[in-house]
Amino acid sequence: MELLASPGATSFPAHVIIRELDLPITVRLLRLGTGGDDLAQETPLGRVPAIRLDDGTLIGENSAILPFLADQRPGTDLFAPAGTVERAQIQSWIGYVNSEIHGAAQRPGNRPHLYSDDPSAHDGIRKAARKRLREAYAPIEARLTDHDWLVGDRFTIADAYLGVFVSYLPHYGEALAGLDALTRFSARFEARPTVQAARAAEGPLPFGPSNPRAPSANHTNSQEKISA
Repeated sequence: MELLASPGATSFPAHVIIRELDLPITVRLLRLGTGGDDLAQETPLGRVPAIRLDDGTLIGENSAILPFLADQRPGTDLFAPAGTVERAQIQSWIGYVNSEIHGAAQRPGNRPHLYSDDPSAHDGIRKAARKRLREAYAPIEARLTDHDWLVGDRFTIADAYLGVFVSYLPHYGEALAGLDALTRFSARFEARPTVQAARAAEGPLPFGPSNPRAPSANHTNSQEKISA
């Protein structure tokens, strides 16, 4: 099998889980943006992540990919058995991060042109999106104030998914400052050997305090394959 990914993108959680579970899946890094790879020909919805199975079947979206990967190792602590409350809680957090953090807040903040053709409206969209993003992080901040991880007392696929978005927080500066529980969570996440190995394989984040460029579809990198 093969994971179609891109450095620093939201495919990173799947890359981490592949390493956590020591799965025999190749990580293939694609270039995004102008001059990059044609994702429309590679993935189901023209975006990463995607899993290509041995028979050529493609699976897209983290909400499907992360449970699928965890189920390759039945009984893993990264997920929970079918029919359990814990499994539903893990999937609930993945759904929340996908809809409220990524879709409803981060995407309009990074790509206001998708929501208005009027350039003069873009700053207003960014400002509103950052306000909404902080509001969306509030229940996560509350949960992590008294817990190390989102569900139970262990790292799960939900934490892997949240981790990539929390790593983007420095880009937003003062707009998302003071989220202390999320900052501590990020330190725990980035300290995991599998996260460090995936970062080393993909290369440094394309933004941050020393290079504050938003995560976007314009990031490019040479295509390569990684044996995770």
